[in-house]
Amino acid sequence: MNKADIQNVKLVAIDDDPTTLELIRDALKHQPLQVLTVGDPVAGLEVVFRERPQIVLLDLMMPKMGGMECLERIAEGAPETDVILLTADYSTDSAVMAIRKGASDYLTKPISVAVLRQRISRFVELAQQRETALRLEGELLKAHQFEGMVGRSPLMLAVFTRIRRVAPHFRTALVTGATGTGKELVAAALHRLSPGSENRFAVCNCSAVVETLFESELFGHVRGAFTGASQDKMGLFEYANGGTVFLDEIGDMPLETQSKLLRVLENGEIQRVGSPVPRKVSVRVIAATNRNLQELMAEKLFREDLYYRLSMVEIKLPRLSERKEDLPLLTRYFLETFSEQFGKPVRGLTPRADLLLTRYPWPGNVRELKSALGNACMMAENDVIDVRDLPEHLRSRTSQEASVDEEVLTLAEMERRHVVRVLESVGGNKARAAKILDINRATVYRIVEGRVPADGEPDAQ
Repeated sequence: MNKADIQNVKLVAIDDDPTTLELIRDALKHQPLQVLTVGDPVAGLEVVFRERPQIVLLDLMMPKMGGMECLERIAEGAPETDVILLTADYSTDSAVMAIRKGASDYLTKPISVAVLRQRISRFVELAQQRETALRLEGELLKAHQFEGMVGRSPLMLAVFTRIRRVAPHFRTALVTGATGTGKELVAAALHRLSPGSENRFAVCNCSAVVETLFESELFGHVRGAFTGASQDKMGLFEYANGGTVFLDEIGDMPLETQSKLLRVLENGEIQRVGSPVPRKVSVRVIAATNRNLQELMAEKLFREDLYYRLSMVEIKLPRLSERKEDLPLLTRYFLETFSEQFGKPVRGLTPRADLLLTRYPWPGNVRELKSALGNACMMAENDVIDVRDLPEHLRSRTSQEASVDEEVLTLAEMERRHVVRVLESVGGNKARAAKILDINRATVYRIVEGRVPADGEPDAQ
C-alpha cells in the first residue's frame, strides 16, 4: 500500500468521554489511517460531512444528540461511510435496530484494544479494496468496450465476434432483440466496420413514419407527384448511396412498402414517387425489430421473401437480465459518462445501491439502466450514489420486497437471509456477493452455513 492510500483512509471517532477518545487514538496510532477525534456529536457530524471518512466510531449514549440519531444522519448524508457503534449496554434489540439504521458493526465498552484493532483493520482493508476495485473496474471497462458497446459476458462477446466477422461482407442484416438492448448501436458498429464506413449512415424509424409517406421517405418523389410535393426530394436510399440504411422497427413497415423494399434489395434500383425513371443505388441495409417477425408472417403482416432476404445475417441481442455479469461494467461506463456530462465527480455506488441494481430485473434493459443512472447522477448530492438518489420505481420495488418477518428474526438470521438473497441475485457468484457485501468469500461461506466463529477467531480476513 502506498502513501496516498494511507492518506485516503480516514477514521472519525465521536464520543463525549475523553478517556475513550484517548484510548482510540493510542490503539490506532500504528494503523494505516488518519484518526480524527471529536467530543461533541453535533461537531462530529460537521467533521464527518466535511472530511468524508471511510470509518466512523460512534458512541451510542451522548448528550445533545443520541448515537442512533447521529447514525441516521450519517447514513443519510454519507451513506458510503462504515459506522461502528460503541456502547456499554449491549442488547440484541439495539444491535438489530443499529444494523437497520445503517451501522456496519457494534462494539461494547470497555473497548478491548485487540478487538478494536482487529475490527478497524478489517474496515481499513475493505476501504482499500474498494479503492482498488474502482481502479480495476476502470481498467476492465477499457478492455471490454467495442464500438460504443460494453460487455464481457459470453453472450455479448459472441455478438461482438459476429459483428466483426459480418461487417466486411454483408449486404443485408437483421438485428433482433427486446426494446432497449442496443440494436441501433449494433447497426452503427456494422456500418463503421464495413467497406462503406466513410459514406452515410441513414436511419429510418419505421414506427414513426406515416403510412402514406413511407415510399416518399425511402425512395423520394418528384415535383407534383402528390398534393404538397412542391419540389423534387431525395429519398433515404439515394441519400445513403455507397453507405448504409438502417430501418429500425421494420415490423411496422406496411406490406406495400415491404414489396418495394424487396425489389430494391434484389435489383439495386429505386424509383422516386411520380417518376418512371429507375435510379441505381448501392447501399447496405440493416433492419431491426423487437417484434417476432415469424409470428407477423403467420398473420400475413410481414412478407416471407423479405424476411429471408434480410435474415441472411441475423444478430440477436440478449436482455440485460441474461447478461447480469455485464451490469458492473455498464454501471461504471454510464457513471463516467454522466459524471463528465454533468460536471459532477461521481465515483461509484454505495453497497446498498449496488445491491438494488443487481436485484432489479431491468425490463427496459440497458436503456432503462442508462436512464436510471443518468437520473441518479443528476440528483446525487455526494460523489457516491445511494439508494435515495435512484428513481422512485426502483426504490419502491425494494421496499415492497422487504420481508415483514424480519422484525422477529435474530441478528444472525437476518444476516444469513440477507447474504443468501444477495447470492441468489448474482447467480450464486460468491466473489461478486462478497464485493457487494464488503466481506470476503470465506465470510460468505461461514454466514450461509450458519457457522459461528470460535472465540478470538478473526472474522475470516
